This record gives sequence, structure tokens and C-alpha cells, in this order.
Amino acid sequence: MNREKHIVSAFDRELETAQALVVKMGGMVEQAITDAAIALETRDEELAEEVRRRDKAIDALDAQINEETARLIARRAPTATDLRLVLSVIKISASLERVGDYAKNIAKRSHVLTHMPVINGSASALRRMAIAVEAMLKDALDSYIRRDVALAADVRARDIEVDQMYNALFREFLTYMMEDPRNITACMHLHFIAKNIERMGDHATSISEQVIYLVTGEMPEESRPKSDSVTKAGVAEALADEAED
Repeated sequence: MNREKHIVSAFDRELETAQALVVKMGGMVEQAITDAAIALETRDEELAEEVRRRDKAIDALDAQINEETARLIARRAPTATDLRLVLSVIKISASLERVGDYAKNIAKRSHVLTHMPVINGSASALRRMAIAVEAMLKDALDSYIRRDVALAADVRARDIEVDQMYNALFREFLTYMMEDPRNITACMHLHFIAKNIERMGDHATSISEQVIYLVTGEMPEESRPKSDSVTKAGVAEALADEAED
């Protein structure tokens, strides 16, 4: 019996370590979103470069979490609820790593945009969208820490607001491009940034769904709420599918 308690205690400690790394990673990713949006709005190339540099630390944490959880599974052979908890750590870490990549991509495009004409109101609108997504991510992580299904469900519902913001920006960029062909290049970059932020919201939503699954043992039955998108046209989908790493 003592040996069994020792094994359980060791498992709990190792799992707590992995979850602490996820929380640390989440804080770094939240900061990356904030700084990338500020760098875009203020045309701060130094801050944008800092966001790009810090992404390596986020990637390193993701790799460390994968190693920790792999060792935990191999040594402890968790079953049922414990295994679900370990898998949630892996999936949430993967979502956070991807959000970090999107923040890095925004910083990269910010550098390019500093040498282009300003599209009035676009940077502040994108920052508002980023603030909404960062709040979603923070609440998703809080729901994970507290095992709060109601908060996780709220995050999931808020994704539609981000979709609506993205759709409005997409229409605005199209208008600017049609009015003056000289705006096309800048608006294309801004569109990619908007899409990156929208996808951040998708990952925050995925984290909230992992929380719901972790607590209840079931994924949400109803489809994720989505706003009707004007980007279903082939050209927009091709743009949205651009691979950036």
C-alpha cells in the first residue's frame, strides 16, 4: 500500500510539473499577443523583433512539456481520468505553441508594414481584435486551472465575436484595395494578420473544449458557434491557408 501511495504521489508531482509549465507557457503567449499587437499599431520594429526572438523560448517549453508527458506516460502508465489529464496537457501545449507562432508571424509582417503607407484605422482595429483574443486565451487557461466548465463554455461562445471582427476587417480591406490598387500589398499583409488573430481565437476555443472534455469526459455536442464568413470565396481561402512557421 505504501508503494502504491508513493507511485501515486510521484505521478501527481510529475503531472503538476507539466501543468505548471503549461501555465508558464500560457503567460508567455499572452504577452506575445499583446506585444505583437502593440508593435503593429505603433510601428515599433524593436518590439516586433523581441516578439520573434521570444518565440524560441515558447517552442522550447512546448518541447519540454512533450518530453515530460512522454516520460510520465512511459513510467506511470496512467489510465482513464489520469490519461485524459495528461493528454489535455499535450493538446493545450500544442495550441499555445501555435498561438505563439501566429504572434511571431504578426511581428514579421509588422516589420514589412512599417515601410508601407498606413491604412487608416487598421492597426487599432487589429489591436482591439487581439485584445479580445488575449482575453479569451486568459479565460481559457483560467478555466483549465480551476476546472471551470462554465467559464470554458463562455470562452467557446465568444469565438463568434472574433469571427465577426475578422469578417468586418476583411470587407474593409477589400474596399481599400478596390478604391486604390496602391493599397493592395499593405491590405494583403493586414489580412494575413487578421487571419492569424482569428486563428488564435480558434486555438483559445480548442483549449476551452479540452477543459470541458477533461472535466466531463465528453466533448461539447453542439457545433462550435461561427459567424457567417465572407471569406468562403476561393481566393480568400487560398490566402488563409498560407503556411507560416
